[in-house]
Amino acid sequence: MPTDIDVLVLGGAGVDTIVYVPELPLPFADSHMVPSIDMRAGQTGDFVAMGVHALGLRTHHIDVIGDDHPGELVRALHRDRGIPLTEVPLAAGTKRAVNLVAPDGRRLSLYDNTRSHETDRLPPATVAALAGSSRHAHVSLTQPCAHALPALRAAGVSISTDLHDWDGAEPYHEAFAHQADVVFLSTAKLSDPERTMRRIAARGRAEVVVATAGSAGAYLLADGHLTHVPAVAPPAPVVDSNGAGDAFASGYLFGLLAGEPPRRCALYGSVAGAHACTVPATRTDVIRRDQLLARAAAVAGRPAPGPLDAPAAGEGRA
Repeated sequence: MPTDIDVLVLGGAGVDTIVYVPELPLPFADSHMVPSIDMRAGQTGDFVAMGVHALGLRTHHIDVIGDDHPGELVRALHRDRGIPLTEVPLAAGTKRAVNLVAPDGRRLSLYDNTRSHETDRLPPATVAALAGSSRHAHVSLTQPCAHALPALRAAGVSISTDLHDWDGAEPYHEAFAHQADVVFLSTAKLSDPERTMRRIAARGRAEVVVATAGSAGAYLLADGHLTHVPAVAPPAPVVDSNGAGDAFASGYLFGLLAGEPPRRCALYGSVAGAHACTVPATRTDVIRRDQLLARAAAVAGRPAPGPLDAPAAGEGRA
């Protein structure tokens, strides 16, 4: 069936206030002088949408957004990037967070949980219509995306999600983990990543589970086999890890929709994630398609695809 959208991104729209701090954890004190405090649009769904869009995939983003200044920042981000955005009014206001960023690039994120309620919903008919025109849906963990999973399943679209720093036990994450075909997560809170990855695959629909481990690379579970994916050296000094996981997901999805095997998809993810670590949190730069292909080819030791070899947006490989 013809599709108008390569990747439909659900949820994860919001604004971050970026605070650069001298160290993490930040020592207790009545006050600290910091070099800058900046607000910009861009949370997990925004970064995935920007990431896949910059790689040439036709992208659409849907989320709940408030009629407020942070909401206007989100609208402007999508408008400036040329990414279609379907807004669902959110009375509580646009989601927001504060990121404390250390000189070594590590971060601590503080999320405002007053900006959503259990009764919030993405309209099922709207989700179904968008999903019916999409090749793939990437679902953010944010409320109310869990309620959209049945409509996505009914539409027959493939689904990915990012569980971020799930501990493997928090019940809220399980609906996402068990309904997605591709599951991303971090090893940050996992005592036994392989056990958690295999449990996700056994209890849910996932054909692929990827656990990212920062500078230690990533772990790829596909066809029952666990493979270590080495980290890719960043092309510039590391300044911030914010958005690295979203970039990894974007790179992986680019490979997936091009028909690449899981290991190659994971390489694309690693290259994109390494690039994200070189971008200050106050900016929303993402890796371009030509950069991704050239760097991946260099790592893999084969020539980068030429214009006729690289899959175009909306096209797959045989």
